[in-house]
Amino acid sequence: MVLQVGAVAPDFTLSDQHGEELTLSELVAEGPVALVFFPLAFSGICTGELCELRDNLSVFSDSKVRLVGVSVDSVFTLQAWAKQEGYEFSILSDFWPHGAVAKEYGVFIEDGGIATRATLVIGQDRSVLASFETEPGQPRDFAAYREALADIG
Repeated sequence: MVLQVGAVAPDFTLSDQHGEELTLSELVAEGPVALVFFPLAFSGICTGELCELRDNLSVFSDSKVRLVGVSVDSVFTLQAWAKQEGYEFSILSDFWPHGAVAKEYGVFIEDGGIATRATLVIGQDRSVLASFETEPGQPRDFAAYREALADIG
């Protein structure tokens, strides 16, 4: 089960699509972070969801929340996908150990070897400020992002 509001988010360091290592505790020191777990790059629903986030980045910047995607794909896959789709936000690779961060956050699906669709907004003290998820075949409603960001403002 995905971490709930009030839980302390486990710290981690993962590489983004550019090979740069990012650490959660360092990111949240600058302000809240929206972690968006998704199953797989290049898949239809994931592409649709992340394109919607790309097209609505101002919702996050207006709330002073950094948007960060997370999947079990390799850095190289994420780099190609981000370039193709024009994603300018960080997308982290939870490739190896496979899905380790997704497991810590309660969003890893063992049978499929992927993360479910889960979003967590993490505050500066690493506490979970908002949390919501859908099943892998169900896209998240963008209204859930707006609601989560409004709740922390």
